[in-house]
Amino acid sequence: GRGTVAALAAEEVARGWGCGRIEVSIPAPAERALALATALGYVERNRNMEKDLPAEPSALPAGSAGRRMTGPEFTAWEAHTRVGYVRSLVERGVPEAQARAKAEVDHAATLGEGLATRDTVLSVLEADGAVVGTLWVALRGESAYVYDVEVAAEHRGHGHGRSLMLLAEAESRAAGTARLGLNVFAGNTPAVRLYESLGYRATEFHLYKPLL
Repeated sequence: GRGTVAALAAEEVARGWGCGRIEVSIPAPAERALALATALGYVERNRNMEKDLPAEPSALPAGSAGRRMTGPEFTAWEAHTRVGYVRSLVERGVPEAQARAKAEVDHAATLGEGLATRDTVLSVLEADGAVVGTLWVALRGESAYVYDVEVAAEHRGHGHGRSLMLLAEAESRAAGTARLGLNVFAGNTPAVRLYESLGYRATEFHLYKPLL
């Protein structure tokens, strides 16, 4: 009962500060804490997942191949990705002006040198000669992180999402990393199922609760 009392007390403090929402991050192994948060009305916003990479990554399907993004492809991709990032922030309740400002700051921090940004791998996936998806992986020492993975709308439903993740694993292994992490938003059930089928496990859950 002490955990419940502490959580409710924290909510009252946040209300006193004028906050309209409270967030919490819970490590995946802390199952009791996750159950308590859920019982108190917290809703999952997103989760982090991770996988220990095999020494020999799986091969891409026949007809599929990955390659590095070209300059013109990067220009188009960055503009598209920036718009999508702003939209995702707005959908999560961030005012549009603030979302645009955050997108500018975050892109400057993570892609300040474009294709030449250090410890960054930007790739495209081709299937039978057509570009079907894009991939952005950041290298972090012994681990790597998928910042963005997207199948082109007209090519969805053909297994290219799995191929992009296999490409991410191959690129990460080639760079000398042993683990690959990612973020997935709640409600994106197809993506969660894909990652789980590839051996990714949840490492941390991020939840929120409106303060009425």
